[in-house]
Amino acid sequence: MVLGREEIRFPRATIEGSMFVLFVLALEALACIRVVVRLVRTAGGTPVRAAIDPSGETIAAIVPVLDEEARLGPCLAALLASSGPLTEIVVVDGGSSDGTRDLVRAAATHDPRLRLIEAGPPPAGWNGKAWNLERGLRAVDADWIATVDADARVGPELIAGAAARASRDGLAALSIATRQLLGDFGSALLHPALLTTLVYRAGLPNVATGRPSAVQANGQVFVARRDALVAADAFRTARASRCEDVTAARALAAAGGRVGFYEGNAEVRMYDSWRDCAANWPRSLTLRDHFTSGAQTWPALADVLFAQALPLPTLVLLLVAGDGIPGLRLARTLALGLVMVRLGVLAGTRRAYPGVSLAYWLSPLADLPALALLVRSALRRRHRWRGRLLVDESAA
Repeated sequence: MVLGREEIRFPRATIEGSMFVLFVLALEALACIRVVVRLVRTAGGTPVRAAIDPSGETIAAIVPVLDEEARLGPCLAALLASSGPLTEIVVVDGGSSDGTRDLVRAAATHDPRLRLIEAGPPPAGWNGKAWNLERGLRAVDADWIATVDADARVGPELIAGAAARASRDGLAALSIATRQLLGDFGSALLHPALLTTLVYRAGLPNVATGRPSAVQANGQVFVARRDALVAADAFRTARASRCEDVTAARALAAAGGRVGFYEGNAEVRMYDSWRDCAANWPRSLTLRDHFTSGAQTWPALADVLFAQALPLPTLVLLLVAGDGIPGLRLARTLALGLVMVRLGVLAGTRRAYPGVSLAYWLSPLADLPALALLVRSALRRRHRWRGRLLVDESAA
């Protein structure tokens, strides 16, 4: 470069460093384009609305539990208050050591629809929740099955509305993207960052698909045709899965059904602390099972790395970098644009949380730790839940 008679020379290391930064930014931009395409492709759907009676068909709810005394009461109260054709509510206990069973027995004296099944610990080759769901499926006789986790509180018309929506749209099943009640400050930082990794990898809710690898599902509130579950042997297929809700839904899609994932009137308090969230959610949030492969998992996590986790640190580094570096203005502009996309997604996921604090808006600071938790979980073969060692799916 020549300025008047004075020639300005940049050190070779500075030029090479600038080229490396621009290369990383190019990868970030490419990943961001892939993410935006997913968001656009899945945009425009509508949530599950008020119930429409699904042609007089019956619905049975299955609630799988293990040591849920502290959380089960509000869940049962919400189900018992549900309107529409909810004819059975079966709580399937997997061997609780607290007062869960006594709580259910007491509640059952006030409503004949509610009953308890003591399934006991799962047999060899089964994880507890899948076993509870299989036992519940065998015990009920209804047109539709709603599986509801003990930490979920459904709106009075949600179950009937979900069955009606699935019936109208010709779906084998649908699940609900619930609204999340956060625990401590750390949860308010980490949970939205983890949720965003799902949005970046799979797109927005309020869509349906028949492609197994594209299925999103949430077992906290999941509604399916009983005959479809039986035909696909969905819960048995998911018996050794680390994410049994997703695997059961993918089994339905693999059998030729279409599966939806929609927002709806249900609230969940998944974890009381960030430690619980970090220890347990990445296990299922990786979406890894025998319907997926590393060729699908790792590129999706790479998109999270370059489009979600790296743009903010990159922008900070570029802002503190000294002027005079070649391409610095372009690099800063590009990094700022990528961060703005991340903030736009943050504003969009705001509706998934009934109440947010400052921690929610600071959650992009937890993007790198969130990604690290997902990578660790994806590499890990053995997982625990409630002190029980889960089945190794690769060996099952």
